[in-house]
Amino acid sequence: MQYNTLASKEIVEKVVEALGKRNVEALIVENGSLALAKIKELIPKGASVMNGSSVTLEQIGFVDYLKLGEHGWNNLHEAIIAEKDPSKQSQLRKQAVLSDYYLGSVHALVETGEFVIASNTGSQLPHIVFTSPNLIFVVSTKKIVPTLADAMNRLMEYVVPLEDKHMKEKYGVGTTPNKIVTFNGENPMLGRKVRMILVDEDLGF
Repeated sequence: MQYNTLASKEIVEKVVEALGKRNVEALIVENGSLALAKIKELIPKGASVMNGSSVTLEQIGFVDYLKLGEHGWNNLHEAIIAEKDPSKQSQLRKQAVLSDYYLGSVHALVETGEFVIASNTGSQLPHIVFTSPNLIFVVSTKKIVPTLADAMNRLMEYVVPLEDKHMKEKYGVGTTPNKIVTFNGENPMLGRKVRMILVDEDLGF
């Protein structure tokens, strides 16, 4: 199965409808720069922001924009990286799960609206499943697959080997999908806002 081919317009429209039924608002943009513009539009000044490690966020320029510090947001990730004391850094990471906004991507998105996210440590998963009131996922339409079984295959056969290689090159240590979340939907009673920016461009793994 091809895991890096952009989805057709018809499939993307099908996914948007399916996500909506699961209380996930989908936004379609043509490219990464428009995705970044949409993020800037969605997050108000003064909001606390946390992001997961994401090749997609790097490629659209979000990580560089965050580092510039001209956004007016409270960049929690920056504070974590700046702290050199391991115990204090760990505490900051735990406190960051209460961020107003969490940004990341997904490893596979099913035509029926579910999506799969894997993690080595699990540090980003609390944000995603419960704690952050606003989630923004930036997702290339190449990550769309027909079934949940295909989503798991995409993760294990395609994403993990690429991510492992990427992590070894960047940090000297590989990765393992120790914790995997299948996001089936958002309970409206929680009052959270979950948005997915679908990008018609080859981004991420």
